[in-house]
Amino acid sequence: MPAPRVSPDLIVRYDTPGPRYTSYPTVPAWKGAFGPAEYRQALVELAAAESEPVSIYVHIPFCGYRCHYCACNVTVAGSTDVADDYLDRLECELELVAGIVGRRRVAQVHLGGGTPNLLTTAQCTRLSEMLERRFVLEPGAERSLEADPRLVTREQLVGLRELGFERISYGVQDLDPVVQAAIGRLQPLPVVRSAVELARETGFEGVNIDLVYGLPSQTAARFERTLEAALALQPDRVACYNYAHVPQARPNQRLIDASALPSREDKFHLFQMAVEVFTGSGYDWIGLDHFARQDDDLSRAARGGWLRRDFMGYTTRTTPHLLGFGMSAIGEVAGRFVQNVPRTGQYRRVLGQGELPVERGHRLSEDDKTRRRAILQLMCNLDLPYPLLPPPMEDSRIRLQPLVDDGLITPGKERYEVTPLGRWFLRNIAMTLDAYLPRQVAEARPLFSRTV
Repeated sequence: MPAPRVSPDLIVRYDTPGPRYTSYPTVPAWKGAFGPAEYRQALVELAAAESEPVSIYVHIPFCGYRCHYCACNVTVAGSTDVADDYLDRLECELELVAGIVGRRRVAQVHLGGGTPNLLTTAQCTRLSEMLERRFVLEPGAERSLEADPRLVTREQLVGLRELGFERISYGVQDLDPVVQAAIGRLQPLPVVRSAVELARETGFEGVNIDLVYGLPSQTAARFERTLEAALALQPDRVACYNYAHVPQARPNQRLIDASALPSREDKFHLFQMAVEVFTGSGYDWIGLDHFARQDDDLSRAARGGWLRRDFMGYTTRTTPHLLGFGMSAIGEVAGRFVQNVPRTGQYRRVLGQGELPVERGHRLSEDDKTRRRAILQLMCNLDLPYPLLPPPMEDSRIRLQPLVDDGLITPGKERYEVTPLGRWFLRNIAMTLDAYLPRQVAEARPLFSRTV
């Protein structure tokens, strides 16, 4: 897809704080009282909907060390021993939830982090057994995990495959040594290549990689080499996230030299380069910032109009409910969003008291549900049918008109369509429909953050 002619003025005007909309309302908008009692009620309602399958997300917070750029909720662990205690607590949470909802059918399981493959094979086996004792994984249920390629061994991948994991996403970020030094993540290309090859050799059906643009010292020439090297790995899917520099919220980012960060215009052009490289090599541009081979399920879903988006990102296997387990894990149950406490000490203490480890949540109103449908339609299918416009419809049209004037969307007979120019500002279009955003601008992450 050739890069559109985008004026610097347009880039500046639309480079405003905003979410990635893996949920609506987004986490900063969850202001009402919501704790263990409210989550328990949601689980009771889920128990009554016996025929509805669920997805499961498990947060594994441990990393060997903290990378400078990272904005994830992680705990630095000197050894894998600390994971045993965490799994003890995790088993308590699983028991509490399963005791209410029963042995639910599960359509997909995802391990995120942190670094899930920091767990030993024995610990991964224990975790899988903990899940299978309490839930029923459907035939063909997708099992996936995020992984650090520096920790991969053949034995580890063989063990994961025997446990049923079939899709793995490697955190690559950048393959240039100068950029890697600037972000505190030294990860030579041969190490990444070996991890990808081992995943294929051991039978993983999907091998994905994550890249980040807008990192310190990341020039056009260096990023072009990273893109070419990433393309040579022939990943099935690629996520290309924009780095959000928020040292006031993430102290580890203070180790980054802010003067080495690309300008907003350079950052924009780095992403344009990624789109050109991947779409020019047989990948489809999916939604906001993903790419997939044209024969991949994600591409087929995008072309067929059944692509979905939830807390785990773009997916083809969305379910009505997502159960989140582990510290800081986010879930969606019976029309509520819920998030666990973010620190291991809290998580251990609350579960030790026999209580659900909930920190906050949100019960969706009818207006929330209406706006959510509209925003997710934009984020997944790049259009907005008029019946999905939040009421009052005339107000929505007024809010969208400046985007029409700037050529980002165009009104048709039955819907607004995102234009080729508007595709680069997809989040800004969605932000127009966000009823909470004007109240939380000061709290929002920068526009291209990986946060929800």
